[in-house]
Amino acid sequence: MSPIPRRSLLKAAAVAGAAAQFSWVLGAKEAQAAPGAAAADADPVTLDWLEDGGLGAAPGSTVGVPWPKGVYRPDQAFALTDADGRAVPVQSWPIAYWPDGSIKWTAHAVSSGSGKLTLAAGDAAVPDKKVTVDRRGGTIDVSTGVISVKIGKSGSTLVKSVIRGSTEIARDGRLVLIRQPEIEDEDQGAVRTERFDGAIGEVVVEQDGPVRAVVRIDGKHRKGDRSWLPFSIRLYFYAGADSFRMVHTITYDGKQEPGRASGDFIRGLGVRFSVPMRDAAYDRHIRIGGEGTGLLREAVQGITGLRRDPGAAVQAAQYAGQKLPDPSTWDQRVTSRLQYIPEWGDYTLAQLSADGFTLRKRTRKGYGWIGAGGGRRASGFGYVGGVSGGFSFGLRDFWEKYPAQLDIRDAQTDAAEVTLWLWSPEAQPMDLRFYHDGMGQDTYAKQLEGLNITYEDYEPEFGTPYGIARTSELLFWANESTPSAETLARQVAAVRVLPQLAAPPKQLIKARVFGPGLYSEPDRSTPAKAKIEDHLDFLFTYYKDQVEQRRWYGFWDYGDFMHTYDTVRHQWRYDVGGYAWDNSELSPDIWLWFAYLRSGRSDIFRFAEALTRHTGEVDVYHLGQWAGLGTRHGVQHFGDSAKQQRIANTTYRRFYYFLTADERVGDLMHANVDSDETFLVLDPQRKVRTGPYTPDRHALSIGFGTDWSGLVSAWLTEWERKGPKWEKARARVLSTMEGIAAQPNGFVQGSGLYDLDTGRFAVASTPVVSVSHLSAVFGLNELCAELLHLVDMPTFDQAYLDYCRYFNATKAEQKARYGTDFGTLLLFQGHSRLDAYAAVRTGDAALAKRAWTKFYDSDGYTESSPWKTEALSGPLTLVAGSEAAWVSSNDTALYGLAAIENLALLGDKMP
Repeated sequence: MSPIPRRSLLKAAAVAGAAAQFSWVLGAKEAQAAPGAAAADADPVTLDWLEDGGLGAAPGSTVGVPWPKGVYRPDQAFALTDADGRAVPVQSWPIAYWPDGSIKWTAHAVSSGSGKLTLAAGDAAVPDKKVTVDRRGGTIDVSTGVISVKIGKSGSTLVKSVIRGSTEIARDGRLVLIRQPEIEDEDQGAVRTERFDGAIGEVVVEQDGPVRAVVRIDGKHRKGDRSWLPFSIRLYFYAGADSFRMVHTITYDGKQEPGRASGDFIRGLGVRFSVPMRDAAYDRHIRIGGEGTGLLREAVQGITGLRRDPGAAVQAAQYAGQKLPDPSTWDQRVTSRLQYIPEWGDYTLAQLSADGFTLRKRTRKGYGWIGAGGGRRASGFGYVGGVSGGFSFGLRDFWEKYPAQLDIRDAQTDAAEVTLWLWSPEAQPMDLRFYHDGMGQDTYAKQLEGLNITYEDYEPEFGTPYGIARTSELLFWANESTPSAETLARQVAAVRVLPQLAAPPKQLIKARVFGPGLYSEPDRSTPAKAKIEDHLDFLFTYYKDQVEQRRWYGFWDYGDFMHTYDTVRHQWRYDVGGYAWDNSELSPDIWLWFAYLRSGRSDIFRFAEALTRHTGEVDVYHLGQWAGLGTRHGVQHFGDSAKQQRIANTTYRRFYYFLTADERVGDLMHANVDSDETFLVLDPQRKVRTGPYTPDRHALSIGFGTDWSGLVSAWLTEWERKGPKWEKARARVLSTMEGIAAQPNGFVQGSGLYDLDTGRFAVASTPVVSVSHLSAVFGLNELCAELLHLVDMPTFDQAYLDYCRYFNATKAEQKARYGTDFGTLLLFQGHSRLDAYAAVRTGDAALAKRAWTKFYDSDGYTESSPWKTEALSGPLTLVAGSEAAWVSSNDTALYGLAAIENLALLGDKMP
């Protein structure tokens, strides 16, 4: 049966107790919601962990849960219970609202739990050990009930101290930046570097308990009179936790110019803590994560493996990290010679590629290093301390976002120093210079010729990294003593895969969020449905495997994948213009998130999470003249001169934010609210306009497809979240919808002149037919499905449904409706989901039939596509693996979305 996203049917179904499935109705009329509809949707929700193991050693988890319209008011309290009915402390708050003021999304923070949890209306249990925040004095003091953390309000020390009980476990948490002012491409010249320290600009307490507290710290890295490389740090604390989480964001604002050796090259970027060392050298312990849960387990002064044996029990205790008996009880042949056993104070693990790490140690500065092992992929975890307390630390996605490094220094002294390097100082400097000299493309005409050969849209000075960002996640534990091997393994697991609580697909579908009716749970009840499900599984698995085979890893690259395959070289076109990095082209972000929403699969969630972290940060500008714009697909994520709304599209961030309440992604979405201002700065059509055009504040040319869908997504999100500019955002959502609906040809008009001050489109006096195959494939259908559900505006409904109806129509049908046809179009399979949506909205059986015809038999993937991979090995390819030479990322995104949406909308109308 097919879900029909019409307000009438949804409300009527709620009365009947239906969740999201309805009969196929032709010409159905709108019905009114009956009393009690909300109560029928207020059932408890069962939450579960994405992976086995529950919360594990992580400090806590926060989950977003959607609710049908009208179910709960903003002041609703929520309670959480475990499988045995015991109350679990929870902190809840609304993160989005329906237009009627009822809650659309709530966020829920927990600091305990290992199995399924049930969320329902009710009074929340209060944790035995609450999180508290004290803003008085010169620091912000946070207590979880187990650890206390003092956070600086100024200066360069972000975390003044971390205390457990009465013992200081760590102090002087700070940011470190190493700048290399010149880069040498050959083996000549001396390397010179300079160190900058993070300087606090502003500190804000965003939440203060009782289960979760969040402190945000913003600033820049400073040395002398120069401040640069802005940072935004969030520290997360949970009730009863012995740990805390850091989300670390930097925005690049340095200068690097192609062809020049001088510039702002980052040689090292890290987070550093000092760790007091109180115990005897033989009771001080080092733990460094290797592969999996593997660990280097050593003492600063080892008493195992010596020529003389202190005793088996003593050796076993040291290996276990336990306090040793008094040396007077050991074999005195060891005790009397302790001063001759070296103390190893310095350790370094460097992960300079995705395929190898090295580990070395030395006694102290000025003395030689010795190798201590190595392997392929380190966990990014470490520990330094002793039997009276110690500090565990970890960097998420350590090897995936190489080059990374962990340093322990001076562990033999009164204070060890720990540095988690997000960019290893042992790697080559961070080189973000554009990759070629322009090859004479100094006019638009030449640049269009370049586009016609390499598919790269080049323009001088546009390939700049200025304003791109990257976010990293770190975890820290304050241990009362050196943890056991089992505890350490749990900490390693939390670093590698941060535990995440999740709402089930049934609740997402029931709440009608992210485009009501556009996705449904996988259904293999017929051979035709099963075959499409197999194809969807094949495509996701193939891309996941290609990330590994092609090594799509690295600090700036991890999370993205390539655009197009080179069948001759058996390689993705990583070096060919616009065929290289995908940069969200044709909305693979939505495909992956829809795949997760309908399935609840953890592997899809993690893949989409990495993509969202990447595309929202690296592919978009956050500073400078192009802040609010993203960059089209290319060899470098920032290289192409097409800086456009379609890549910065807030639609791609909404999923992760609402599912996790992640504040950093929330920042990114809010930052786009005023991105309509970017059309004053840069005309996205500047190279192809045939007539004169100068950007005018009161008459900006904005397309109704890729431009407007990005703008209205940001406005809608700000409205739903009731952000600082939500009233302005709501007004712009409604006024631009009205403006598009009022055009002589609606969406088919193509574009309009927009007034920045009024937020309105001028209504054209003459009908125009201007349709692009790209207009609806950057989230327009999914966004309009939400808007039609939220806003009662029949004229807009009709304008969009007409666009859906006629894109895949025959030229004769287009001409009969609009006076001329739409010209040469592409991407019919991807647009079949527009046919499906319009078919359900209007009850048109012919449209439903056409949707499946275009899906199965137009362009894109077909049932006769190979739907398999071929093995690859040397000498054909660099690394043995597989290829599906017929796969392209454009077709994958379009097929994935069309398959998911058509199955949900018209699964019972398949041929």
